[in-house]
Amino acid sequence: MPLKNVTIYTDGACSGNPGPGGWAALLMYGDKERVITGYEAHTTNNRMELAAVVESLRVLKEKCLVAVHTDSSYVANAFNENWIEGWVKRGWKTADKKPVKNQDLWEELLKQMDRHQVTFVKVKGHSTDEFNNRVDRLAVEAIKLR
Repeated sequence: MPLKNVTIYTDGACSGNPGPGGWAALLMYGDKERVITGYEAHTTNNRMELAAVVESLRVLKEKCLVAVHTDSSYVANAFNENWIEGWVKRGWKTADKKPVKNQDLWEELLKQMDRHQVTFVKVKGHSTDEFNNRVDRLAVEAIKLR
């Protein structure tokens, strides 16, 4: 049976960095949409970007073919530029031998990705992409609603 094609748009936001943060994801399958959001009282923008991807993959109930659209170079480049492979090979150290930040979320993301076939699409933030702009607004709202 062919895998379902799911398109996901994610974004994270932080009021101060670090500070209160929010994340949002828009999951689309055919004509169905699902929005999920979350909040952390004290976090960073990069953690919120990662949390959005982790949580969006976590809610998928079956193995899917997933295209994650993100304006986060941090997230997209980790996979599209193969940074993550180097981090894992070096025991979660960066090229300059420093510990990888947010290792807990990266590990959880890899765990979630094992369940799916995932590609990452880098989109330009704060531009003309209506879905990226929508998750940006939702991530900011997730902070304000707390």
